Amino acid sequence: MQNYGTILVIDDNEAILTALKYCLASTFDRVMTLTSPDSVISLLSREQVNIILLDMNFTLGVNSGQDGLVWLQAIRKHHPEIPVVLITAYADVSLAVRGLKRGAADFITKPWDNDELVRKLKDVLETADEVATLDEVEAEHIRHAIDRCHGNLSKAAELLGITRQTLYNKMKRLQ
Repeated sequence: MQNYGTILVIDDNEAILTALKYCLASTFDRVMTLTSPDSVISLLSREQVNIILLDMNFTLGVNSGQDGLVWLQAIRKHHPEIPVVLITAYADVSLAVRGLKRGAADFITKPWDNDELVRKLKDVLETADEVATLDEVEAEHIRHAIDRCHGNLSKAAELLGITRQTLYNKMKRLQ
């Protein structure tokens, strides 16, 4: 059976960490855990990690998911190659969408189904190994520029260093 390298699980609940260690031990060569994300960036500079499972809430009494989104952005900034899967007991669709828009690879709710959790983590890792085509990269870059310019195609074209007509042509070709 193929093992999937090292997973880092970050959750402030020791019982959750223990349960996840048992659940993930047969799938991953190594299951590392942190009860706080405060040291995650320094840990990632020292350790080879293939995937991160990150809780969304670390502030006592606050269940907004904002903690997880902040740490997701920090991880993505310093280690964009490591996929991050978010996990929370206080899930709602808008929180999941915000996490995915900010670069999360997937979103899991507590309590989780062990088989489903493992399947999702494997899918994320297997998908991360795929190489995007140049057209896919260009299309994503164009979408990002248009989003950044709030839909203003003239500004997006300027940001991309091309004419508005060239942007139109690329958008048409990539559809």
